[in-house]
Amino acid sequence: MKLQVRYANHPEDSKHYTTAELRKHYLMEKVFEKDDILLVYSHQDRIISGGVMPVTKALPLETSDELRAAYFLERRELGIINIGGAGKVTLDDKVYNIKPKDGMYVGMGTKKVVFESVDSKNPAKFYISSCPAHRTYPTYYIDFEKANHRPTGEAKTLNKRVINQYIHPDVCQSCQLAMGMTELAEGSGWNTMPSHTHERRMEVYFYFNIPDDNVVFHMMGQPQETRHIVVQNEQLVISPSWSIHSGIGTSNYTFIWAMCGENQEFDDMDNIKTTDLR
Repeated sequence: MKLQVRYANHPEDSKHYTTAELRKHYLMEKVFEKDDILLVYSHQDRIISGGVMPVTKALPLETSDELRAAYFLERRELGIINIGGAGKVTLDDKVYNIKPKDGMYVGMGTKKVVFESVDSKNPAKFYISSCPAHRTYPTYYIDFEKANHRPTGEAKTLNKRVINQYIHPDVCQSCQLAMGMTELAEGSGWNTMPSHTHERRMEVYFYFNIPDDNVVFHMMGQPQETRHIVVQNEQLVISPSWSIHSGIGTSNYTFIWAMCGENQEFDDMDNIKTTDLR
């Protein structure tokens, strides 16, 4: 397992960053690696996100010095979404078969977490996010068909999409983690526009299903001091609570969002009029 650490910063700092510095502090360029776990630990609400790609062997989710914990989920909860082939997740000796596009919520206190692929020629790709927890909620398997599907947007505004809510109060309980997957329709490229911020929680966007030779321009920064990061397929961007987090692609794409903070109220966003952006 490889764990990077990214520190929090003041919004006044980021407006002076070069392109290279923006990418250094907010972008994780490689999320999946064969037979390894690649994670980033952000001091923005202490979220951990990244990829698990078992191919020829099972991969246990182990603790690290940064956590100062006896095991990874001693004081944390975990969300999982499989974007690859069929896989298996073992939780304290109970095995769950995870189909493509299915997910799981894993409660605090689970000591053993092991990831496997069913077929090494079509390996699973488990995208995971974890945040601190103060109580334990039951582990819950989230079949894609049973996720909360919310069609939204319009083709004429280039943002027709379906928001698939996995770890959400309408689907299962969690302490503070929320997680889901948004799929853009063909011909649409904008996500989260009109944009917003939410001072009460941060967010991580993981972009994938970006066709070859295409990119997403991820918009970030304070509303009157915006910046952008060019994102390629299977890369993630950390979004502090003070930052907008919109994107426009040169093709349609899919992204997984994960949030943590002090509440799970999705309508408490601080909405920003598009013409007020600078």
